[in-house]
Amino acid sequence: MPDHSSSIENTRALQHGQWFLYMIECIDGSIYTGIATDVAARYAAHASGKGARYTRAHPPTRLLVSVEYPDRSSALKAEYRIKQLKPAAKRNFVTTMAMPTEELGASDNPGETTQP
Repeated sequence: MPDHSSSIENTRALQHGQWFLYMIECIDGSIYTGIATDVAARYAAHASGKGARYTRAHPPTRLLVSVEYPDRSSALKAEYRIKQLKPAAKRNFVTTMAMPTEELGASDNPGETTQP
């Protein structure tokens, strides 16, 4: 049976116009970066072994951060930039984005952030 989860996710994103870049810490300390319209559901998929191939081999331990973007294109571009970073720079990004918004300059904050 074909998996229609991505088409459902795309439909929801079109209705709400919200996409999120999220970063997950895996059991081996590595960081997985992805995008989704529903971060909680996507994390649950990763945690249950139905997410990306990478997180099936490196199970997630916690959600580090999620950042809201206005559309899929912006989220994809941010994901690409993050994936080019070295691990230390990724952790620095997580630390920076987890700060309260008032501590960041307006130009430093591409979207709303959440941290569990």
